[in-house]
Amino acid sequence: MPTTKPNVYAGIDTHAKTHHVAVIDELGRHLDDHEFPTTAQGLTAIYAFLVSFGTLIRVGIEGTASYGAGVTALLRSYDITVREVIRPNRQARRNGKSDPIDAYAAAKTVAADDTLPIPKLLNGPIDTIRVLLKTRHSAVKARTTAIRQIRSFLVTAPYRVREAYEHESARQLITGILKATPRHDDVFLSTLQLLARRHETLATEEADIEATLAPMITTIAPALIAMKGAKTVTAAQLLITLGENAERIHSKAAFAALCGVSPIPASSGKTNRMRLNRGGDRQANRALHTIALNRMSNDGRTRSYVAKRVGEGKTKREIIRCLKRYIANEVYRHVTRPQEVPAIDDLRPLRQSKKITLQTIAEEFGVWPMKVSTIERGKSRDDEFASRYRKFLLNAA
Repeated sequence: MPTTKPNVYAGIDTHAKTHHVAVIDELGRHLDDHEFPTTAQGLTAIYAFLVSFGTLIRVGIEGTASYGAGVTALLRSYDITVREVIRPNRQARRNGKSDPIDAYAAAKTVAADDTLPIPKLLNGPIDTIRVLLKTRHSAVKARTTAIRQIRSFLVTAPYRVREAYEHESARQLITGILKATPRHDDVFLSTLQLLARRHETLATEEADIEATLAPMITTIAPALIAMKGAKTVTAAQLLITLGENAERIHSKAAFAALCGVSPIPASSGKTNRMRLNRGGDRQANRALHTIALNRMSNDGRTRSYVAKRVGEGKTKREIIRCLKRYIANEVYRHVTRPQEVPAIDDLRPLRQSKKITLQTIAEEFGVWPMKVSTIERGKSRDDEFASRYRKFLLNAA
């Protein structure tokens, strides 16, 4: 008679050069553990080792977004259920620490809890966006450091240099320093020019990266980047937070919690209240905050909402919290259930064919010419305005 294969669980403790794998049965009994190199052959051997014990139910892996990314991708390619196991804190390691102990602990954790988080998929287009955005962040930091150094050096600079660039804006300061012609022995001014050139080089890097990101985001999530208030950088960050496999986030409430915009109960005794969630992905929270501020400045509906909530006695901080939760819900909908983005590439040719200027359109609709231009170029989105604008152009003589 054929024997039924037992159900087993596995845990993997990941490192840069080696992974330690442990397997347990349904009762938590240790079956075997082994160390494998993190080479292509080693990862294949891990899969063969895991399936040799029976029916593999789940695998818990530590560091799925770092050292464990390769083995996570391999196991998922074989349709094996993988869950992310958070490394235990030091206080919980009463039995000591070693690679086998950590691997068995991961196996026991994943066997006991089927609600552990699903790892993000890496090495896809969104992971490329993540790499580009991190590179841009480092360029922004370095550029900020360069301008701060220039201003700091000017505090103790020779009087003639300090007087020449006093009260200059950042743009004027950089331009002025680059235009200066230092004497051959003026090392101080030459150093300032070195920092100013670094500042300009980094600014060019930022612009180049944004130019690369924009079409990538438009291809992956056109509804997201077309959302009111969203720009290239904020849309990129929100895509990174959602990940390649956005289905791992099962609801808009879960995404709000991931972004730190969900209220948390803070009640005790007779006190019944909620408090702000200070957890989650802080970069995603910052992106939602930026979109909220953009809408408060440029979107009529949002300004009306703000005025209404102010009349109800809400503070600006409370109103922004409400807006961030609403925007998080909108982002989740745009990525998981995207709607078709209406085309606007016909507006500018149609206006030009009728020889109508931007100023004329702006006066007709009571907006700034820049708004009309950004909508024509797809830099911002206002479907209602675009529809009325198209209707006006079609009816124009």
